[in-house]
Formats: sequence, C-alpha cells, structure tokens
Amino acid sequence: MGSEPFIPPADGARMACECGFLRGIVEGTTAPVVILDRHLRYLYANPVWSQVTGVPAETFLGRRFGEVLPDVQTPDDVLIEVLADGQPREVTLNGTTRVPSPVGSRLWRAVFHRLEVEGRVVGVCGISVEVSNLRQYLDDLESAHQRLALLDAAATRVGTTLDVKATCAELADFLAPSLADVAGVAIVEEEFFGMPAPPPGILRLRKMKLSGPPELQRPLRELGGAEPYVDFPRNSAPRRCIDGGRPWLGNLASDETLQKVIVHPERVRLFRTAGVHSVLIVPLPTAGRCVGIVMLMRAGASPPFSEDDILTAQGVAARAAVSIDSAHRYSHEHTMTRELQRALLSEPDGPHRTVEVATRYLPSGRSALVGGDWYDSVALPDGRTLLVMGDVMGHGFQAAVAMSQYRSVLRTVAATGLAVDAMLEEADRTAARIGLDRPATCVLVLVDSEAGTCTAATAGHLPPLLIRPNGATGLISLPAGPPIGTELGDYEVTTFAFEPGSVLLLYTDGLVERRGVDIDDSVHALTELGLSADEPLESLLDTLLAQLSGGMCDDDIALLAARLRTGPPNGPVRQPGPLES
Repeated sequence: MGSEPFIPPADGARMACECGFLRGIVEGTTAPVVILDRHLRYLYANPVWSQVTGVPAETFLGRRFGEVLPDVQTPDDVLIEVLADGQPREVTLNGTTRVPSPVGSRLWRAVFHRLEVEGRVVGVCGISVEVSNLRQYLDDLESAHQRLALLDAAATRVGTTLDVKATCAELADFLAPSLADVAGVAIVEEEFFGMPAPPPGILRLRKMKLSGPPELQRPLRELGGAEPYVDFPRNSAPRRCIDGGRPWLGNLASDETLQKVIVHPERVRLFRTAGVHSVLIVPLPTAGRCVGIVMLMRAGASPPFSEDDILTAQGVAARAAVSIDSAHRYSHEHTMTRELQRALLSEPDGPHRTVEVATRYLPSGRSALVGGDWYDSVALPDGRTLLVMGDVMGHGFQAAVAMSQYRSVLRTVAATGLAVDAMLEEADRTAARIGLDRPATCVLVLVDSEAGTCTAATAGHLPPLLIRPNGATGLISLPAGPPIGTELGDYEVTTFAFEPGSVLLLYTDGLVERRGVDIDDSVHALTELGLSADEPLESLLDTLLAQLSGGMCDDDIALLAARLRTGPPNGPVRQPGPLES
C-alpha cells in the first residue's frame, strides 16, 4: 500500500462518480459524506462535512483525517480493516471542531464501506450522522436518574431523628463521599449560651460536623479556629450564600478566592495542606429562613464541581434543611414543655428529714410533652410527711393545668391537719366547686416516722408497692374509692408498718400499662422484678424504668420512692429535681 501513488482530487471525484455515487445526491444530502484513499487521505468531502467542521472542502483534499481535524478522534485501525476485508463497519467520530457546539464535544456515528473500481480497491466511503444532542440527552437523563437516586438515598439516611446534632452529622456523612471528599455542616447560631454576642453585622454559625477521610479532616478542623462557632462578615462567601439563598462555587480556587470562604488569610494554607482545590457552599433553606450551610470540598485528583453536582447538592440540602429545622423546633418546644412541667412539678416544700424521697417524671412518646401526672411530698407540722401520687385523665396542656390545680388543692387541704380519707373527700368537693372538669385518680400516704407506720387512702389509683429490707416485696391493698373531682367522695384508710430501710413506691399507670396485657397482671409483675430496698433510691428508679419503659412509653410516667431513714440524717437532704433522670 505504501508504494502506490497519490490519486489526484480530480481523479478521485471521477472515481466516486464511476463507483455509482451521483454528485447531486451526495452534495444535496444532510449527512456528511467523505471518501478516503487507501492511505486514508481525503479524496472528497461533501459540503455538509465542511459546514459541520468549519473547514473548506479543498482544505481536506490530500490530507489525513487527523491533519485537518486534530481534535476529532477517528479509529484508523477500523478503517484499515474495512480496506482489508471489504466488510462495512460502524465507527465513532468524537471531538471538537472549528464550529462551536452548545454540547461541547461532538459525536458522530458513521458507516464506512470499501470502494472498488474494476476489482481494484481504491479507498473507503463514509456516511455519518451527528448524535451529539442524543448523547447529551442520554447523559442528562442518566445524570437525572443518578440525582434522583441520590436524593432518595438522602431521604432515608438524613433526618432519621428529631435531634439537630444527629441530623447534621447524618447530612455530612452522607455528602462525603457521595458528592465530595469533605463535607462540613454549620447552622445559624441564635442562642449564645453565656458567650458574648457577635459584633453588629456579623453572622455566627455553629460548627456541627466535618466528615471526610482522617488525612483531610485533621488540617481542615482548624479552619474556623478552636471555638465551636465561627463568625462571618457580610462580604464572606458563607454569609453571601445565606443572605442570598444561592450556592457559591469556587472551582480550582485561587488563594484569594479561598480567603472569601474562611475570612482569615493565614488559614488558606490549611486548604492547600489538605489538597483542596474546589469549594461549593450550599444554603440550607426553609420556607421562612436559612438555617445554615453545607460546605463541600474536593481535593487531589477529584474533578471540580459540575452544574449537575450543584443541583444535586441543592436538592439534598433542601430536604435536609426541613429535617434540621423540624429537629430544632422540636428541641426548642421540648425544652419549653420540660420547663413548664418542671414548674408545674416544682417542690416548694419537701418531706421531713427522716424521710428520703426520689422522684421521676418521664413524658410519653406523644407530641405533647406535658400531661396530668404529678407527685408531691409535704412536710406536715406534726412531724409527719404526706406523699401524693395523682393522674388527671387525658393528656396535653389542659390536663397539665388541671393537674396543677389538683396539686394546689391537695396542698391546701393537707395543711388543715385532716385525716387522709378526709383530705380526699375535701379535695373531691373543692375540685367540683372550682369547676375542674377532668377527674383525677390519686393516692395519699401519710408517713409517721416516729410510729413507723403509713396510713393510706386511694381515689381510684393503683396500689403502692412496698419493698422491705429483707427482700420481701408486695402491693398494699387499699379499699377502692372514686376519683376526685366526681363529687362521689367515699374513701377508706389502711394503716401498715413502714420500718426504717423499707421503700415505698408510688407510680402512675404509664409504668405498667401494656397493650394486650391485663392491668392487674402488669401491676402484680412489679413484685417479681427483684428490686432491692438497699440500693440508692435514684438507682432503684433507674432500674425500674429501664426494665419497664424501654426508653419510650405510650403514656406519661410519674414515680415517687420514699424510704424511712435508719438513723439521724447526716447533713442536708438532697431533693432531686422533678425531671431529673
């Protein structure tokens, strides 16, 4: 092949016609057509090929493919096979030409046939069609599928709890390595917890989580300084991202660009030490405000961020922002309701020093974190202590308000020095008189430390549990009485021994109620838990809750454990907080 002479262009065109190609059809088609000789040099290029490449037809003649279009990749080895065996083959032409294209790199699919004249091989003819737009469409479709798959994965892995810190950690751990080498999450700081507020015009973000390989995390942890927060002025990239609600991109960023990210010029070296070359900051938007930012970083051989990366990051961030905002609102409301319950269960008084008391309040897993359960211990003037456990019917704030009123009524009644059954009767009448429309169950236990006895009466409440020092455990059977607030008051008392070292446990039904289990069986099961009267009351309550509540309960739980001290108290008696757990 190498010794054969070059066929002049005129002869090449004549050969093309002799091979059956009608010039009018070839030059009138919308498909690029080319003829190459046996050395893969152009003999002919139709006007369409000139238009799509931006190269005049005469420039092609006598030159090889790569000499005219060096940025278009052609499989010469396939064309040589066509010349050798005469079998048509499809090839791909891929690259850029002198004519700009909105899709960047262009793509053609071409079929090459061998040309023969009187049994002599003279070259190959190629007819092609551009499929750049189809390829771009398929690429876009695949990118969209990948983006949707990533968003679906984020929906199951981010926001699994109502905890702000956990949600931010899930977001950072998901994004690195799914979308970046390193991902950091920071949220807008609204409460400064005793720290000085930032200067005017400065936005404070609290650093929540930095996720990525250890070799990248180590230098990058110092970016915002040693404090758990970082302050940003108005001209910084994170601040502009939050204020404008739009992502900020720094691909292959210069040192000057990186300074806009971290504010402190001297810390640019930390980016360089970690090999970070591109940074993408995406806001965490909600309907009313931006709750924070996500900072994504790529380092080393990772490519810069693409437009599709930005869209994907925005989609993940938008979903995560809702979860973070919900967790933040839940945390705020949870704190408020716990403080409300704490106020409602405040202990202005307490037992006499001869009686040790520990309490717990555990809200249910319902949306309302306050309810109608309450406990109380009141030191009476005659040296006795009144223990109270009650439960207003219903849940939520209305039940909590009624609970507070019942509690106040019983404290007022206790101060009169009435007997236990008379206290319940008076509380029943008073509740009806002041218009409390929610009945409440209640049990009163009057502890007489000097006599070593307890006198108790119940208004429809569950029986107390008595744990003796020798390990014997039993329920105190009390004559049933109607709930207070019903004006049906008819109560009886029971007196039982309460020797030093014994523990008396009062509780509400949330501790023992279980779906599908008879309440009497659940109450009786308390006697089989192996509780010890010797362990600290705090530990005893923890053990009880661990065995029965499992962390999340269907109803509020209130507990009160009381023990008669075995000797003179040594130092001040510590009264645990009502919500301490």
